[in-house]
Amino acid sequence: MFKVCKTDANQKLIKLKKNRLYAGSWVNVINPTNEELEKISAWVKWDVDALKTSLDIDERSRIEQDGKNFMVIINLPLLDDEGQFDTLPCSMVFTSKNIVTLCSRENRILGSFTKANSGSFDTKDTTKMLLNILYKATQFYLRYLKIINRKTESIEYSLRNTTNNKELFQLMEIQKSLVYFTTALRDNQLVLQKLIRLVRAKTINSILPFSEDDIDLLEDIMIENKQAIEMVDMHRTILESMMDGFASVINNNVNQVMKFLAAITIILSIPTMLASFWGMNVDLPLKDTNFGFWYVIAISTILTVLVILFFRKKKMF
Repeated sequence: MFKVCKTDANQKLIKLKKNRLYAGSWVNVINPTNEELEKISAWVKWDVDALKTSLDIDERSRIEQDGKNFMVIINLPLLDDEGQFDTLPCSMVFTSKNIVTLCSRENRILGSFTKANSGSFDTKDTTKMLLNILYKATQFYLRYLKIINRKTESIEYSLRNTTNNKELFQLMEIQKSLVYFTTALRDNQLVLQKLIRLVRAKTINSILPFSEDDIDLLEDIMIENKQAIEMVDMHRTILESMMDGFASVINNNVNQVMKFLAAITIILSIPTMLASFWGMNVDLPLKDTNFGFWYVIAISTILTVLVILFFRKKKMF
């Protein structure tokens, strides 16, 4: 998807033609082709190979500066249709009058900048656009962490009733998602720290002029991002403890079953052993007694009951 938009004088988001780069416009590119990347490279005077690299799914968050242009790469949170969480690198290239965003997949953060809420942003103000994207990314991390927390509580409730592999695999998926979130948020925090250093040093003012209010908002975003990092760490610790706890419960349940089966085996072996003895073709006690069979049954029953009472006292079952 290749879209060129601009906020007009009435603060409405309008769609423009793709034949050139308009002053004050926002170019949003999702999963671009080589031809589209070459066009963007020519527009913003940025190396096409660097633009391709920034779309790598494993790309780390960072800041790059090339002459009068400026690139910020951050990792956005991603929630797919199957309910799985992941992260997605998003490249933002800033010129003195434009912003270009590139992602390999569609996402809710950039998708939230629509005509319906066009009054909350202005494509001509590139600094505010950057801060809006950073703020929304942090808010979506916090939102998804709440979803993960509710999902974890639901799985925990299910595991208390029955320890199925399905729930355990779901916990493993959540644990993997939290690892992705941790790495992405820590990288984003480094980007925010570097960005505020550049702003205070006034080395990017010609590209992204920051006012005092913008600096305050950037500091607020850093605080929110730090809070998200702490929440992820807390959820990871809880989840690891939960996994260890359920592993112990499963092992204990297996031990209880094995103990019960061992007790049943011993109990059933008593009448079997007596029947084997009196089934031999040799002289045995009670062989000439009319009630010999019933005596053997009675002895087996008494011994079995005694063993059952002993095992119950030892809480074997």
